[in-house]
Amino acid sequence: MPGIDQNLPFVPVRIALLTMSDTRTAAEDKSGNLLVELITLAGHEVAARALVKDDVAAIRATVETWIADPSIDCVITTGGTGFTGRDVTPEAVRPLFEKDIDGFSALFHMISYQKVATSTMQSRACGGVAHGTYIFCLPGSTGACRDAWDGILKHQLDARHRPCNLVEIMPRLEEHRRGS
Repeated sequence: MPGIDQNLPFVPVRIALLTMSDTRTAAEDKSGNLLVELITLAGHEVAARALVKDDVAAIRATVETWIADPSIDCVITTGGTGFTGRDVTPEAVRPLFEKDIDGFSALFHMISYQKVATSTMQSRACGGVAHGTYIFCLPGSTGACRDAWDGILKHQLDARHRPCNLVEIMPRLEEHRRGS
């Protein structure tokens, strides 16, 4: 049965958080603030945080810096996953993925469908792995961020979650680089 195995130790994950917005300031970043709260309540560390404009180069540069930093295990972005002309987060981040986490998008849409019905199709939420770092691109709404965290990430970023989780395979993400 899936759930938390209390006999296993909790392993904090170091998470970098990036918000994309042309209109909000850091003080007005409700989704980013919510994610900080959820991440810290779960016992993880917010290792870095930034807010950038909806610009492919700025987004990609920030994420590239974080995936090159060995002190960051996971990057979560919020915003820019819709269809408007300024929504460019997937275009900025997907080229960095060495492997897609297709199941993240599928699960996100299943959870989102229960809340917003067919409107979930307007999100291009995605996940992947780059240089041993997990990357998850979430929509900018607080509801979508809460759904992604509470429904998926809270569990998969907890080393005690059974039958399996993303934390337990983190040491093996770079095997191909080590020749193992």
